[in-house]
Formats: sequence, C-alpha cells, structure tokens
Amino acid sequence: MNLILMGLPGAGKGTQAEKIVEKYQIPHISTGDMFRLAIKEGTDLGKKAKQFMDQGDLVPDEVTIGIVEDRLNKEDCQQGFLLDGFPRTLAQAEALDQLLQNMDRSIDSVIHVKVPEDELVNRLTGRRICPQCGATYHVEFQPPKEEGICDNDGETLIQREDDQPTTVKNRLQVNMEQTQPMLDFYEEKDDLVTIDGSQQIDQVFQDIDDALQNHS
Repeated sequence: MNLILMGLPGAGKGTQAEKIVEKYQIPHISTGDMFRLAIKEGTDLGKKAKQFMDQGDLVPDEVTIGIVEDRLNKEDCQQGFLLDGFPRTLAQAEALDQLLQNMDRSIDSVIHVKVPEDELVNRLTGRRICPQCGATYHVEFQPPKEEGICDNDGETLIQREDDQPTTVKNRLQVNMEQTQPMLDFYEEKDDLVTIDGSQQIDQVFQDIDDALQNHS
C-alpha cells in the first residue's frame, strides 16, 4: 500500500504513523530521515541537500524529489510505503505524482488526520518543558505530579516560545494555507481520506484502518 499521511502540527500524526507501519508492514518515510540517509550514503543528491541544509536554506524541490525517488526505489519500498512530511506543497505533490507514474506506481490513499484548530492550539500550547533535564509534560494530557514542577529534579517547568498561543496560531495558519491546495489536489483524484483526529488514539487508528480497507 502506497500511502501519504497529512495533518497539522499537534494532530497526532506521529502516533498514527507508528500504528500504520506496524499493521501494514511498510516503511515510514519522513523527509528528515530521507535527507539523513542520502547524506550518510554520500549520494550526489545527499551532498547537494547537505550544502543547502548547512547554510540553513530549504532544500530545492528538484533535489528533494530526486532523494524521494532514490528512497522509493529501495528494496523495502517495493511492497508499499508511508510518506510523512512530504509532499509539503502543491508543486511537490504534482512532482511526486509524475515520479510515481514514471515508476508505474501510484498513491493508494492520502490520510488526512483532521483536528479543529482550537483543539490543536490547546494541545500545542499546553506543552511544558523542564529546562534542566528536558522532560516534556502537558498541562492537560500529561501533567507533572506537582503543578509546574518537574517530577525528575524539582525544576520549574517552562513554556517554549514556539508553544506560546500567538506563535502556535501563526504556525497553524501558515500550515493550513500550504496544505489546502494539496488536499484539494488529492480530493480531486479521489485519493483523500479524512479522519477525525480529535477522538481517542485507538479510535483514530480504527477509523484509518477501516478507511484504508474500504478505499483500497
């Protein structure tokens, strides 16, 4: 099964990716992992990607697509794959479509884990970090034993700049604007499966599993 997993920050994609990979026995391919592998293997594209990354620049689409092609041609992807974090833009989605056509393959389903914006804000702004040991908590879902205090070392927990409400809302807005054209693209191709990500984790996966069985 050739799958793409999409969802805004805080939607719980990582957790669902683990469950999908375990159930369907396909490799979980994230953009970061692909880049790291290409750089480690010292491929020409890996070297190019490293140059951009070392300068703090975005890796251009043509390099990214080349790295995706190399990765999808590997042995472990022959029975399917789960792409996570790619494509990020409509241009990348169209390039991926063309690439798969050339490989005589296609995407079976695009799983969109959808969570209302206010709940995403709640999930993302509730995170607290221990500045001493790096332990992560959540005021609602994973609170420390004593409010505001790290269980491990008694340090006062902090909220990262990234997790402030204004920053989170801006980040979600940018993501939504970038994601919508891709969702429209895949919906038009009848590949899109939208899942309610605001439910319990196991229920979200059950819905994904059911949708994949019905959609394939």
